[in-house]
Amino acid sequence: MPSYDALLRDLRSKTPETDVAGLEGQLGKVALIDCREADEHAQGAIPGAVWIPRGFLEARIEKNVADRDAPIVVYCASGNRSLFAQRTLAELGYTNVRSLAGGFTAWKRAGLAWEMPQALRADQETRYSRHTLLPEVGVAGQMKLLASKVVCIGAGGLGSPSSMYLAAAGVGTLGLIDDDVVDASNLQRQILHGTDRLKTPKVDSAEKTLTNLNPDVRIEKHRARITSANAIDLLGRYDVIIDGADNFATRYLVNDVALKLGKPVIHASIFRFEGQLTVFPASGGPCYRCLYPEPPPPEDAPSCAEGGVLGVLPGVMGVLQATEAIKIILGLGETLAGRLLVYDALKAKFRELKLRRDPRCPTCGDGVDRSAIALVDYEQFCAAPRR
Repeated sequence: MPSYDALLRDLRSKTPETDVAGLEGQLGKVALIDCREADEHAQGAIPGAVWIPRGFLEARIEKNVADRDAPIVVYCASGNRSLFAQRTLAELGYTNVRSLAGGFTAWKRAGLAWEMPQALRADQETRYSRHTLLPEVGVAGQMKLLASKVVCIGAGGLGSPSSMYLAAAGVGTLGLIDDDVVDASNLQRQILHGTDRLKTPKVDSAEKTLTNLNPDVRIEKHRARITSANAIDLLGRYDVIIDGADNFATRYLVNDVALKLGKPVIHASIFRFEGQLTVFPASGGPCYRCLYPEPPPPEDAPSCAEGGVLGVLPGVMGVLQATEAIKIILGLGETLAGRLLVYDALKAKFRELKLRRDPRCPTCGDGVDRSAIALVDYEQFCAAPRR
């Protein structure tokens, strides 16, 4: 049986290598794979490298380099393990793989640029380990979540599950906008709150629940109702808006502010046994006014307090809102922009409807200057009967 040294010599004689000068001239033109272990990677890395520990190389390489003819350079600390990694990639069908002679050590000794990678604390590595195991998320994705800011309009039926899952996922800053207090009738569905918090402002109750769930998350409380006077200040500081409002006036105003600011809105609504969900993209339409050009008469749109709601329904829709928010932050998959998802709890069915931008829409239509959208309060307009 050959010794390790003999095997290494044999591999080096058969494996194409590149030196640090050759790699420097190819940065940005090759797929650069760092196959070192976590403790090594934390000490520094070559700019632009994708970190895939050697033990995960076979499982993750296809997600990062789909083209098996693409030029790849793989490196480790000294240039030994990368030889074995190159052989593995060749066995997987990759045809243009080279190992970096001397590895990261040679790169640093040559005085070439390197960077300290983003890293999680030890306790965060444990907390978010099921995220970082996903190649589509990884440490870099988790760091994006920790740096992100999301605002939830309402700390009630929809805001409860959406904020809880966003906090659990590690969204770094969560804003909560709600001017109400906890009522006994809320507890059938608003899982942020409890019996011991009756008459407590919802934003205060929510802060206790979310901070206990994940101390990493900064909770910003806004005990207020969104108006044309405060909307820019309340929403402008966040990356993504979760719309859990229970009235048309707020939804129209949020739509206008989001278009003006270029912020994506994840909208959901619930009534009795049915929920609706869509995403209004920051780039424009279709927007909420494309879906509802004008509000229905009040008698055709009763609130949950008037018509009732199945307690678990906002849980389903709020979790979906959190899912869409995380996808937007990480740039994963396809959002529901341009699609309306309708959930019928009694039939256990989802239906998808196509949403199209209205070219005559007053806020996202052709020729509309979104930065010039005037903000108004819609309470009277939304409450008035249609004429």
